Amino acid sequence: MQYDEVILGRRSIRGFTPDPVPRELIEEILALAMRAPSSMNTQPWNFHVITGEPLDRIRAGNTERNLAGVPHSREFRTGAEKFTGPHRDRQVQVAKQLFGAMGIAREDTEMRQDWVLRGFRQFDAPVCVIVTYDRILDGSDDTPFDCGAVSTALVNAAWSRGLGAVINSQGIMQSPVVREHAGIPDDQVIMKSIALGWPDDTFPANSVISERKSVEEAATFVGFEQ
Repeated sequence: MQYDEVILGRRSIRGFTPDPVPRELIEEILALAMRAPSSMNTQPWNFHVITGEPLDRIRAGNTERNLAGVPHSREFRTGAEKFTGPHRDRQVQVAKQLFGAMGIAREDTEMRQDWVLRGFRQFDAPVCVIVTYDRILDGSDDTPFDCGAVSTALVNAAWSRGLGAVINSQGIMQSPVVREHAGIPDDQVIMKSIALGWPDDTFPANSVISERKSVEEAATFVGFEQ
């Protein structure tokens, strides 16, 4: 499989089939992902791979607490996440793409809420991978970079094996629920979650490919004119 088939042709999957994913396949994907770059080879990451009844309990607890108005309790926070300018524009644009694909009207508050709750249910995927890092490294500027790199590598490895994935924060916004049912020890900090499973080709939002900046917008080249 060519690089561009794995990277450029892929997208976040928000609809999965209920088919189980073999543990052996997930172990293979993790082994590939953990070849990701790591500052000074610290490898700060840990993976809590959850399926079945424990994952159902996380889904239920996340949903119940959010509907009850319990404040979010994400553990890894670096500051405000209120986007402005072009960053906010891109956020709105991809939401329009997704709602358009799903046929969710702007005024349909019930369907919009259901869409948000899908995230708290880990998009009903059969597997959830919780990415944590060792608390002793809290405050390190390299640790978030390393965890981001291994998460991207995990998604690409999953795609190369026919699975779909979506990196998300909704599934960990109620961290006490996640800690309880995933058995995450206190010496680890919850950073991200990755919904993982076989893509449902009939799910409309799976056809959405987010628009990206051009290379000309994103890159500055210096010295090439000489």
